[in-house]
Amino acid sequence: MELTFRIRRFNPEATDGRRKPYWQEFTLKDVDETDRVLELLHRIKWEQDGTLTLRRACAHGVCGSDAMRINGVNRLACKVLARDVGAKVQIEPILGMPVLKDLVVDMDGFFAHYRSVMPYFINDTPEPERERLQTQHDRELYDDTTKCILCACCTTSCPSYWANDEYVGPAAIVQAHRFIFDTRDQGAKQRLDALADPNGIWRCRTIYNCTPACPRGIQVTRAIGEVKLAIMRGSPKGIIKEGVGEIAISNS
Repeated sequence: MELTFRIRRFNPEATDGRRKPYWQEFTLKDVDETDRVLELLHRIKWEQDGTLTLRRACAHGVCGSDAMRINGVNRLACKVLARDVGAKVQIEPILGMPVLKDLVVDMDGFFAHYRSVMPYFINDTPEPERERLQTQHDRELYDDTTKCILCACCTTSCPSYWANDEYVGPAAIVQAHRFIFDTRDQGAKQRLDALADPNGIWRCRTIYNCTPACPRGIQVTRAIGEVKLAIMRGSPKGIIKEGVGEIAISNS
């Protein structure tokens, strides 16, 4: 099969008058329907234009580095097959972040928000002789949010983030959720206080763009709702999940 790629290009150091973003088309022949978009972008770079710039690492949907907009939707290029994009495919960088070159965006602000929610285990009690035990039920409270790979697909699909990049964003909230609902952790109050900031969780307007954008299938909107409820209650205790999109408070 034959595919035509329409790629958003940008080179801030261009000397040919192309210092503004522009579109460029490339045609690839002999494309197999099971080829991944990332592999096809490699072909364009290696066979047609070596200046094409993009991030990539593991190529297996784990590192999250090759997040980009494919036909207007945030996806990981390594997980999208040629048969799923049609004969013409449009590629552009994810939105809401400064573009450094072509498909590479500046992630510094994104990771600053990530660090602001203290995404690490906090427990000052003496270490036990073995591991800190936890029930299966308690583990299930945050199991979904452990899957985040920090690809920024959810955050850069959010209109609230496009409007104000000071908003902490869905990915940071997901990372906070993972520790807020960990019964072994002792930093929930600090994280809830940080997310109650004017640029914190309340800038979420529940638009639902984030959940379908997640390549790991995380129920992002549900996690955000649970953190909001924890802030209103002043604690994550007693908040349980009963099903997709449902939040309830237990009587315990």
